[in-house]
Amino acid sequence: MAPRPLPDKLFFRIGEVAEIVGVKAHVLRYWESEFNALRPMKTRGSHRQYRRRDVELAMRIKQLLHDEGYTIAWAKKRMRHLGEHKGGAELPERASREVRLRAALLGVREELVGLVTQLDRLDEEARAAEAEPQEVTIHRAVPAPARRRDR
Repeated sequence: MAPRPLPDKLFFRIGEVAEIVGVKAHVLRYWESEFNALRPMKTRGSHRQYRRRDVELAMRIKQLLHDEGYTIAWAKKRMRHLGEHKGGAELPERASREVRLRAALLGVREELVGLVTQLDRLDEEARAAEAEPQEVTIHRAVPAPARRRDR
């Protein structure tokens, strides 16, 4: 199966980004307050709209904090040193690749959930068929009529 790319759309909701990055939504909101480069747009109703670049940046922040073990202060310094702290900076290929891989894993997960749902439905149908009373026909052995011997 080919890896599933990020959906072809301009903006992502915070729940979608949280699922792709692998953190909770409140963590993303906290990172927004700590990292100036992570600034999703907001609608009139104050709903966050993340661009593709914001998703990649969130993945990069997760790599620095979770995978490489940096503190927030050191992650900021590291990003500033590499020039990733600016809104339009180009992120390392690793962050983009990880976003693609997580999107592919989410696609596999969706397929597995669909297969499990189908199996559950088939199992329920089989159980329902077993539970239905079956019409049983009892055949009794009836003796054959006696032959007359008229000879």
